[in-house]
Amino acid sequence: MSPTQPPGATPDATPDGPPDWAPLDQELRHWQAAGLKLPLWWRDDDAIEPTPQLDQLSALAQKLALPVHLAVIPRDAQPALAAYVGAHPEVIPLVHGWAHISRAAPGDKKCEFPPRHPLAGSLAEMAEGLARLKALFGPRLQPIFVPPWNRIAPDLLPLMADLGFAAVSRFTPRTQAWAAAGLAQINTHLDPIDWKGSRSLVAPEHLINQVSNQLRARRLDQADNREPYGILTHHLVHDAAIWDFTEALITRLMQGPGQIWTFDKEEDER
Repeated sequence: MSPTQPPGATPDATPDGPPDWAPLDQELRHWQAAGLKLPLWWRDDDAIEPTPQLDQLSALAQKLALPVHLAVIPRDAQPALAAYVGAHPEVIPLVHGWAHISRAAPGDKKCEFPPRHPLAGSLAEMAEGLARLKALFGPRLQPIFVPPWNRIAPDLLPLMADLGFAAVSRFTPRTQAWAAAGLAQINTHLDPIDWKGSRSLVAPEHLINQVSNQLRARRLDQADNREPYGILTHHLVHDAAIWDFTEALITRLMQGPGQIWTFDKEEDER
């Protein structure tokens, strides 16, 4: 962090020289020496249609041999996206809210389904979103709900399994495996985008230290290693620095302790 940045600010990306991967490489050696495995998944948000950026995302998933879970906005999802997913088995669709609009009160953080919104209205939109994407994607759709901006009113969680959802996915390490009865919690843990600053890559050394510390906590049983470790991306806004870092990070994890995770309701219920 530069001297001019306020406390808590996200470090700016550093353009000079390649990233120093030594902290993560050392942590991965500890994992390999201990014979540990890291369940790994990749979530990418905000798709509605095929784009050149989606082509790049799909090609990278194929290159890395890691499926990408595509959080699709139901209201605006196009039939062409269903055809695209049907032709690309490395792309796994999920439900991303309903319309990706914020109903948060002025001054609150963005949220499509905040506590202030009528419960019945939220449930109706969530059910409609699931039904619409089931109609588009058929059995390829995974019944995982991804709330826009990773926020959702807590009162909705106990009602989501009855709508047909099997899991919810937000951000930061989970504190418990189940968000509610019948609703698994499968979060993401690392987002490389500097949303509040440059909107390019967060400083690589910050990201490398973040993932190293998260893996260390798992190795030392200070965090839940049964939860798949999630990389969160947004293909529509990536620049070259974000693409390059994402590829380099996932390559390292897959060459080390990373094991591909995809959702299996029966397995996750055990």
